[in-house]
Amino acid sequence: MSTPVVLVAGLHAQARVAVVDRLLRDHPGAVAIHHDLRGITRGRAERVVRDASDVLERADVQLAHGCVTCTVREDLVPELLRHAAAPLLIADLWDSVEPRSVAEALDVEGADGVLRLTAVLTALAAEHMPVDICRGDKLAGTERRAAPGDERYLAEVLARQIEYATGLVLHTGEGDEEDIELSRAVLGHLAPTTEIAPAHGVLPDVTGPGLCVHELAARVDPATALLPCDSRTGEIDTVVWHRLRPLHPGRLFEAVDELVTGSVRSRGRFWLATRYRSMLAWDAVAGIVSIEDAGPWLAALPEAAWETVSPARRLAAALDWSPIVGDRVQHLVFTGPGLDRDRVHALLDSCLLTPEEAVAGSDAWSRYDDPFAAVLDLKKTA
Repeated sequence: MSTPVVLVAGLHAQARVAVVDRLLRDHPGAVAIHHDLRGITRGRAERVVRDASDVLERADVQLAHGCVTCTVREDLVPELLRHAAAPLLIADLWDSVEPRSVAEALDVEGADGVLRLTAVLTALAAEHMPVDICRGDKLAGTERRAAPGDERYLAEVLARQIEYATGLVLHTGEGDEEDIELSRAVLGHLAPTTEIAPAHGVLPDVTGPGLCVHELAARVDPATALLPCDSRTGEIDTVVWHRLRPLHPGRLFEAVDELVTGSVRSRGRFWLATRYRSMLAWDAVAGIVSIEDAGPWLAALPEAAWETVSPARRLAAALDWSPIVGDRVQHLVFTGPGLDRDRVHALLDSCLLTPEEAVAGSDAWSRYDDPFAAVLDLKKTA
């Protein structure tokens, strides 16, 4: 019988520790493993193993390479296996660790059949979450970083912790009812299908069947992501923009700043006329945008190659399929306070090719200046 493993993530350490404490109390004999990464720049981490009553072990871990990946591979997985006799194992993740990397590290030979990932919980402090999701601060220079050269942004990490989780736990702490209401509203937009539990209420089940890491990945990967729908909750709006015509690279580039600064969170997939074979991923939070090549559209591949992609990818393509452009689609979602849906749509629509430009075809499109090339082509060769 395999041992259930739950990952508990969260930038808000007090909220995360409270959830871990609760799980230890609710599951007698459970063991929690935490790696304190404040010494990661020196290639060191402190491992703390505890149960509901006491700290069982505290050890200084020397790492070959100072990063989260080697911490998980070299120490967390072996420790989980060493304590596999416990009825429940809790991986209490360091503040800025994104749970996806840990979940996928557990899917390795040697752990299969011994450990089973049953839940990914993200703990959040109601008084801090609505502010932190808007913060453009870098982790570099703080004690929250997870590697010596950690260039990620605080809000970027928080968004990924929220969107990957199978359950969210809202810790009220000193927060008042207004904080709680706002936090629930924000989370309802960012992760509308994810259960939100109060820290002092009934927590999500952590002892059930194992999760498939490929299915977890499909929930957030650009090609298959379960993106939020149009909605309004109080002062918070989510606006969905869905079109088929290609985008003009120059016009979109000029609109990027207004789009990302006017919203708190935006993401999705899109295509440029100059790159009609490539699905591009849009990922923006707190005014910081990342645009990356997410691989070819299925319409750009020979049918024989379709069998090499996942069923989730083929299903997503089928849902978007058009007889003219195949699975190529503009599907971007913006969330923020008081968003003007008509303004967002008008701005993005003005970036599309005109009907006359569209019928000119790919030969004409290839001659357009592409200001995104400096970023996208550099990433391809890096």
